[in-house]
Amino acid sequence: MTSQTRDPVLAKLSLLDRFLPVWILAAMAAGLILGRVVPGVQGALDSVKIGQTSLPIALGLLLMMYPVLAKVRYEDMGHVTGDRKLLWLSLLLNWLIGPALMFTLAWVFLADQPALRTGLIVIGLARCIAMVLIWNDLACGDSEAGALLVAINSVFQIVAYALLGTFYLRILPGWLGLDTQDVQFSTWEITKAVLIFLGIPLVAGYLTRRVGLRTKGKAWYEGTFIPRIAPFALYGLLFTIVVMFALQGDAIISDPFSVVQIAIPLLAYFAIMWGVSFALGARSGLGYPKTATLAFTAAGNNFELAIAVSIGVWGVTSGQALTGVIGPLIEVPALVALVYVSLWLRRRFFR
Repeated sequence: MTSQTRDPVLAKLSLLDRFLPVWILAAMAAGLILGRVVPGVQGALDSVKIGQTSLPIALGLLLMMYPVLAKVRYEDMGHVTGDRKLLWLSLLLNWLIGPALMFTLAWVFLADQPALRTGLIVIGLARCIAMVLIWNDLACGDSEAGALLVAINSVFQIVAYALLGTFYLRILPGWLGLDTQDVQFSTWEITKAVLIFLGIPLVAGYLTRRVGLRTKGKAWYEGTFIPRIAPFALYGLLFTIVVMFALQGDAIISDPFSVVQIAIPLLAYFAIMWGVSFALGARSGLGYPKTATLAFTAAGNNFELAIAVSIGVWGVTSGQALTGVIGPLIEVPALVALVYVSLWLRRRFFR
């Protein structure tokens, strides 16, 4: 019996996606070694900057975002008539319940760690637009509905991210009497980071898709072009991780427990958010495919954007940026496990 027969879910993942946690760990190790072997790396990286971000890191972040946004089916955004219940549930879960849940978990688990706490909240505001399509397909969700929700989340983040960041990082803690004097930022800094690291690749991805579909057709664009550029998102992520760990390796080695502190609320978030979303979809009569799509699009996060905002606002050596990097390391195995749970629920409760 082959491994593909034993484990059809993992067999459907590409080699890059299947071993994503391994690549991330390898990039972390490479960064730590680079920081020790080349002590002058920070000065070289900071010689040319875009705002507060060095040019090499900025290029890595843009490379990380572009293939993801070139894959989004923007043309499906107009097809909402038959999916209005799904659409409203998705907006409720993604933009109200999800950020509120992550805010709560961040303050419960990391109240005395302001940088990590802020990084976790930044992740909660970045709704998934990338690997959620993989999880959705593996769980036999509705691919068209998934493409629609991803397209809406992509555009909505441009409008809402900075405002929600100000609300959850400054306004809401003030209402609740929580001390946030140790969290320094401005709404404009978040807005600028979103416009640069999401806005530029969003426009580039939209234009690429529009031109590609018109000149070459959908079959070529999604069957040939997208598979060719897709790995560059991972290359950009791994490059960013190498640089980050080269610059803050000593701080990480001296406090490895911070990784565990970040992992615990993230695991709780994935489990709670996915469970609530799946139950809500099932109770609303969406049927299994759209219920699975609702659950995975609500539970996943756009770690690429969270990393870009954290680096752009607080710097590459910040605890906020470290939290963003730990995110996909936890997300991949967690959501693969939830794919198995989803398929089991389909066999048990859905026809």
